[in-house]
Amino acid sequence: MTLATLAAPYAAMVVDARTGEVLHSRNADTRLHPASLTKMMTLYIAFEAVKNGEISLDTNVRISRNAASEPPSKLGLRAGQRIKLRYLIRAAAVKSANDAATAIGEAIEGSEAKFARRMNRTARALGMTNTTFKNAHGLTETGHMSTARDMTTLGRHLLYDYPQYYNLFSRRSTHAGIKTVSNTNRRLLAAYRGADGIKTGYTRAAGFNLVASAERGRERVIATVFGGRSSASRNAKVAELLDLGFRRAPSRVALRKPSPPQYGTSGPAPAGKTIRVATAVKKSLRPVLRPASIEQQAAPALVAEAAPAKDDTTVVASARAIEYDIQSALIEARGAAPLPETPVEEALDTPQVVTRLSTSGGRHWGINVGRYPSRYAAEKVLLKTALTEMTTLDGTLRKVVRGNRGFEANFVGMTQETADLACRRLQARQIACFTIGPS
Repeated sequence: MTLATLAAPYAAMVVDARTGEVLHSRNADTRLHPASLTKMMTLYIAFEAVKNGEISLDTNVRISRNAASEPPSKLGLRAGQRIKLRYLIRAAAVKSANDAATAIGEAIEGSEAKFARRMNRTARALGMTNTTFKNAHGLTETGHMSTARDMTTLGRHLLYDYPQYYNLFSRRSTHAGIKTVSNTNRRLLAAYRGADGIKTGYTRAAGFNLVASAERGRERVIATVFGGRSSASRNAKVAELLDLGFRRAPSRVALRKPSPPQYGTSGPAPAGKTIRVATAVKKSLRPVLRPASIEQQAAPALVAEAAPAKDDTTVVASARAIEYDIQSALIEARGAAPLPETPVEEALDTPQVVTRLSTSGGRHWGINVGRYPSRYAAEKVLLKTALTEMTTLDGTLRKVVRGNRGFEANFVGMTQETADLACRRLQARQIACFTIGPS
């Protein structure tokens, strides 16, 4: 099997997955039709949304007429049917089902058009500079293009950013809620030693595409092919590239995982107020508390619970912790390395859950910006979020609630309208958010 036997347009790349080093490439930056390799991004965003708390694997997704009408390959979903997100993910990853991919996008963003915009924001954040998505499934559409380099990058992020889901791509078959489906990549998985994923793609315009990863001993390589003439010739070429990768990759090398997506650092900035710090923060000014309202004076129990009496040592520690967090958040907003966390961890382990007095005037709505493993992490996210979105969060109360599964980071003391607006603005900045109604 040689390069000349593949149909044009053709592109290929193979990298050392452990370091991202390119071991071979040809036409790697040529924009071509990705076909169902697109679903790699759909799945990446689905995993991200689950991680952020936007949706859960057990969410029952209602299938729209648009999703149900997608052409094959498909799971066979019906309009109005409800099915858990986990089964849609399985169908998209294993069977490459177009109806499932569309349903995933609509469940997360409300419409496929909005989901496509999120796909493009995520692509830019991952460094996929030559990719434009128009849909969630990869069927041919004008302007829906990618490159071998970008899809290799995406494959590497799937492997290292969400390893807990990566086994999906190696399943020869899986139950997808309404039936068992077979893997479109099962022939390569069976024929190539060490192959364990990840995604095939085919349309008439694209030819036969594949991003594949294999591991042998301590070595792992990822190979991508665009434009194969048939699934057999594509698989043979991918096997050739994987062999080349294993020959060229060093046996021992330090693992360098890809950096997490850097939202907001490339492309047009989302609408909203942006804070830029031109110089280093030399002094953290503490705001003067607003005069207490009648309602605040009438609710001493809330204040007492939120800020119990402390001795002088605890007060100093909390003050230093707040000043540290403000400086850390501002420094991180400029892109500098964050301050070390150890100086204030003990101070933030105190049972203080409110860091700002509320001026809500009896408002009972709020928003949640995630669940975190420690109180410190939740407090830090609340502070950074408040600095990012000062317009709609001004006057709110930052509150950390400890639950069975971690520490919930909430802003409370909002009207329903303000909470909805705040969430929309935060989501536009790729910050997970959902509203909390009166309890």
